[in-house]
Amino acid sequence: MTDPNAPQPADPNQPSQGQPAQTPPGQPQYGQQPPEYGQQPPQYGQQPPQYGQQPPQYGQQPPQYGQQPPQYGQQPPQYGQQPSGGAPLSPEDDKMWAMWSHFGGVLSILPSLIIFLVLKDRGPFVRQESKEALNWQITILIVIIGWSILMGILAAVLVGSLIAGGSYTMIGTMSGLFTLLGWLPYILNIVFSIIGGVKVKGGQPYRYPINFRFIK
Repeated sequence: MTDPNAPQPADPNQPSQGQPAQTPPGQPQYGQQPPEYGQQPPQYGQQPPQYGQQPPQYGQQPPQYGQQPPQYGQQPPQYGQQPSGGAPLSPEDDKMWAMWSHFGGVLSILPSLIIFLVLKDRGPFVRQESKEALNWQITILIVIIGWSILMGILAAVLVGSLIAGGSYTMIGTMSGLFTLLGWLPYILNIVFSIIGGVKVKGGQPYRYPINFRFIK
């Protein structure tokens, strides 16, 4: 005969009173999505991906301890990709590109503009000198436009007065003179660009005698 008042033996499959039920290892918790096909379940001590966070793709290394994972919508850096701005220039390359920013002014504004935009964050000397050369090219470009308009107006007035006075022999002489004066800003640009390149090649900064510094 079994005593009905005797305590019943505890069922090992039932959770004890006051303790939560233990989930077998490898089983997803309540509200957690099960791993996709081919995706490894989280290892012991590894946090599962949060809501809205993409799991690591195949072949992608998980973030190391203390490293922040990429934010939503942010692409991880690719293998072999240089950081923004590129590697810093060596002192020799810094001086060389600073020199070419002045010498390139012989070909107008394009060389100094390209050097400034591409290398301004990679060397202090090239940033300083390419900015100076670029400001000079902007200044001389404005001078060339204004000078051409002025020479055109003066040439038209002078030639018109010569025709009205009947001095046809002076028209050719005055046209040649105004043509020479029209090339004066280009000649000044070549001279000062060469002087600036030579100075910077020797390691000295160069400042143009007249320069409106539009780019600070």
